[in-house]
Amino acid sequence: MSSRYKLALCAVITLLAGCASNKITTINNLNADGASLKQGRYINRYPGNKTYPYSCEENCYPPTDDIHCESDMEQCQYRGKNPKLTTHSGYQIHWLGHASFEIKTPSGKRFLFDPVFGEFDWPVNWAFQMANGFERQSPKSKVQNLSDVDAVLYSHLHYDHFNKHDIALIGNKPKYLVPLNFAKHFDRNHYTIHEMDWFTTHLVAQTKIHFVPAHHFNSRIWVPFLYNDDNQALWGGWVLEENGKTLFFAGDTGYSDHFKDIQRQYGDIDVCLLPIASYFHQEHETWYRYVHTRPEDAIAAANDLNCKVTIPWGYGNASWQMGDHSSHSALFRLLHTLKIIETDSQFYIMNEGERLFL
Repeated sequence: MSSRYKLALCAVITLLAGCASNKITTINNLNADGASLKQGRYINRYPGNKTYPYSCEENCYPPTDDIHCESDMEQCQYRGKNPKLTTHSGYQIHWLGHASFEIKTPSGKRFLFDPVFGEFDWPVNWAFQMANGFERQSPKSKVQNLSDVDAVLYSHLHYDHFNKHDIALIGNKPKYLVPLNFAKHFDRNHYTIHEMDWFTTHLVAQTKIHFVPAHHFNSRIWVPFLYNDDNQALWGGWVLEENGKTLFFAGDTGYSDHFKDIQRQYGDIDVCLLPIASYFHQEHETWYRYVHTRPEDAIAAANDLNCKVTIPWGYGNASWQMGDHSSHSALFRLLHTLKIIETDSQFYIMNEGERLFL
């Protein structure tokens, strides 16, 4: 191959790669409440031992007629009565399962939170199959007209919240809002990506989208003894604000003072989407609770946020049951603790695939 031909080939490859690049905008917080880096890793802003307001210690999963199951807390549907809601926010909520939501704002814009439509990305799905690990039933509810979604918001990189295969299905028409240093995990396909710091804002039409802290961590790649990307990208939750009405999606999080900080910043929250699962482990339950809210922690969070309506998530037939006794054990525990812990928030229980107009 001649030198001239090699140069021409390199030029073509470079041009094609450039044409397939993504448009990335970084939104930094220059104030003290932004995220901090230490040796290239983002720092948990709420470290240290935790004092939890409530803890159920025994008989935390009593039976209830409100949940109908095929077996012991497995393959269930909630059939109890939900409260008559007094909040009128204008948001429409479609729970797709696990942490995935489709939200329609009062002005009609469509957003997706942490869309994962199938199993984990390769190679984790392959590894789990080989090891007989967590498997997920395919969610029955689908999002229609994916190309018409206005924005996709990710909380962090863990495989049950971020799936590259689903990004290819959604396409490059929507905006993608992600934490700092997250965009490098996207394939190059003309995606418009906004990387955001804690307590920063991006506007989509009439909707203010705020990125907020969570008490969690971030990782995607782990090669034993050679490499990990722990906390090289930020993590967090999202607050939507439109016409003075707010909706909060917590992402994965443990209980900490960040809920109070969010309430101080944005006022009482109209609709809170809070996780209640993935807190159980026979040997490391203290750590699991540290980064995932128990049902009683979610009630405490709803009180800190002054949530008018709280919608729990993380349980369900299409979850992976990571850190849970069963598919619906967390919901059994929540219904039990709601009888014990005082809260002014109206907890509304959904089954996967259901829609709620608020």
